[in-house]
Amino acid sequence: MIAPNISKSPVLALVLFSLFPFCAMSQESSPGSPADDPHLWLEEVEGEAALEWVTTQNEQTLTELQSDPRYSKYEEEALEILTSKERIPYGRIRGEYVYNFWQDEENVRGLWRRTSRESYATEDPEWETVLNFDQLAEEEDKNWVFKGARTFHDKKEDRYYTLVALSDGGKDAVIRREFDLEKQEFVEDGFVTPEAKQSSAWVDSDTILIGTDWGEGSLTESGYARILKRWKRGTPLEEAKTVIEVDPEDVSVWPFTLEMEDGRIIEHAEEADTFFTSTYWLLKNDGSDPVAYPLPPKASLNGLYEDQLLISLKQDWKPEGQGVDFQNGDLVAFDFEAFLDSGELPEVQLVFRPDETQAVNYVTVAKGTALLSINENVVGKILRLEREGGNWTTKAIELPGSGQTGIAFADEEETIVFLNYEDFLTPDSLLEYDTVSGEIKTLKSLPPKFDAEGLVVQQQFATSQDGTRVPYFVVHREGVELNGKTPTLLYSYGGFQVSMRPGYRGTTGKLWLEEGGAYILANIRGGGEFGPAWHQAGLKTNRQRIYDDFIAVAEDVIDSGLTSPKHLGIMGGSNGGLLMGVMLNQRPDLWNAVVVQVPLLDMLRYHLLLAGASWVDEYGSPEVPEERAFLEKISPYHNFDPEKKYPVPFFVTSTKDDRVHPGHARKMAILFEEANLPFYYYENIDGGHSAAANQNERAKRTALEYVYLARQLKGE
Repeated sequence: MIAPNISKSPVLALVLFSLFPFCAMSQESSPGSPADDPHLWLEEVEGEAALEWVTTQNEQTLTELQSDPRYSKYEEEALEILTSKERIPYGRIRGEYVYNFWQDEENVRGLWRRTSRESYATEDPEWETVLNFDQLAEEEDKNWVFKGARTFHDKKEDRYYTLVALSDGGKDAVIRREFDLEKQEFVEDGFVTPEAKQSSAWVDSDTILIGTDWGEGSLTESGYARILKRWKRGTPLEEAKTVIEVDPEDVSVWPFTLEMEDGRIIEHAEEADTFFTSTYWLLKNDGSDPVAYPLPPKASLNGLYEDQLLISLKQDWKPEGQGVDFQNGDLVAFDFEAFLDSGELPEVQLVFRPDETQAVNYVTVAKGTALLSINENVVGKILRLEREGGNWTTKAIELPGSGQTGIAFADEEETIVFLNYEDFLTPDSLLEYDTVSGEIKTLKSLPPKFDAEGLVVQQQFATSQDGTRVPYFVVHREGVELNGKTPTLLYSYGGFQVSMRPGYRGTTGKLWLEEGGAYILANIRGGGEFGPAWHQAGLKTNRQRIYDDFIAVAEDVIDSGLTSPKHLGIMGGSNGGLLMGVMLNQRPDLWNAVVVQVPLLDMLRYHLLLAGASWVDEYGSPEVPEERAFLEKISPYHNFDPEKKYPVPFFVTSTKDDRVHPGHARKMAILFEEANLPFYYYENIDGGHSAAANQNERAKRTALEYVYLARQLKGE
């Protein structure tokens, strides 16, 4: 869902728990400590007792929900949509070919394939298989999930070098193996890495920068690489040379490169000091020390255009000695060549300043231009950036409507850019934009996956407890009777500056809207819909604002007469799963169904579990007394009340999720079990953070969720 950007990955990790007291309460007696938690055995991901409990819960849930007469229909319809050949094969141009990753009912794990540029533009391209992941998994007896490929174009040789990332079961941890695109086989004696949460970047055809698990002491307290090395072809990984090393207290360090107009490759590292703050380093290959960029900690490098380095700001900034003030959310730039020559900050220019309705998403560079993706009242727009005489201008690219748009492919070597467009009722369209002529045309468009006739979309605003206007979208039947009886599903996320924008959801349309339900997307604070400030308003001890926003939207919808608590259900995953858990406790009276997907729920131990610790900038730390006191108030696991009247929840997670620990869902669910309160629980044994390793599993999970929603919300 995120377009190309050199900003940090959201896949972050684990920290050790210190033993100092909180509010005169030692760890041994504080809520959430091992001494107080009788359910720690459920944190043993593949522990015998834990998996036995999981198996029992799965069997009970599957028996109940799969016996519903709607289940087989929902699963069949979901699978048909998810594996339909009537999908846009989004691709990346590499030389003469367009490459695409494809999954369907015959290729469950998927094909990496290619076709010529000319063929790609036709209705029925002639595809050539490059790598068959089902076949590879069978040959190697692994549950391989394709996690992407990093490709380097050696212009002198006119040859592409590729590292393929493979995950066993969908985990964030991967192996990387060098693959020859022309021979369509793995390179004998090529680059191969062991399994780890790792990052890499090509420097040239014989060199990569890599951060991985180098052994004892090589990881941060978050469990990610803190050492980057330069690895030469033909040498053992153990002999790679260290180029930068960051502190164990940092989150991680990632490599990336920037290419100058003259072809020079400039090596870089991003040191993630925290989840939202970074130090960028210019790496030297002459043995000298790295050079830190003179940038504020809340800033992201977005790439090079005409050797101007583009930077998006997430805080106010006044560059030293320049007499100019930049604002949180601005896009700025400076002369990169001048910085390379002097190591000093050149004059910084304003490129684009969003107004109060706008937010910068990202910048990507094509041959001859830079393209800027923004939100405007939560609707996507693409602007073309131009620089003439040292001044920056923008020009909007015409799009089919007011929905979600993104840059599906752009490359510094190509004048052709692929854009995608969709909205709640309009299926995906692939647009081809020519940066030279400015021509834009529809290359491919999808037939509908559900009957949208008679459906309408409205943007409404609710007023949160502090007076903030919170937008939300409502999709329902035109002329729906406002009698409070419409089954309604409310979805949101509310964190990490992730924007929730209008998009086409085939399974939701088919399994919910087509059957008379209404769908609501809430743009609550914590997201990035209106820029960094919209996100930052809900950080740490201010997080109740996010929950108040969600409650305000629900109450506004109920007040409109569209639905009522008996017919209102909510859904969210990951950080949105935490939102669901909080809503279970804070306002169980507002909903009759709660789908809690791959959630965080134990907020006093979340920083000890997998990728949790690096999220303390978002949630606050249980080790800081003031922040811990707030977390104690909102932690779903610790605020469960066996005497409270709860709606029947549905917990969904994955054993192989190595980002958000399955122990969160397990431990919350067992509280319902011990209190003899009804609940549903389904844990996919594979699947990673998506809770599904392949389309068959996605269809199964989706059918289970919508059967549950129908049972809970469609009764009189």
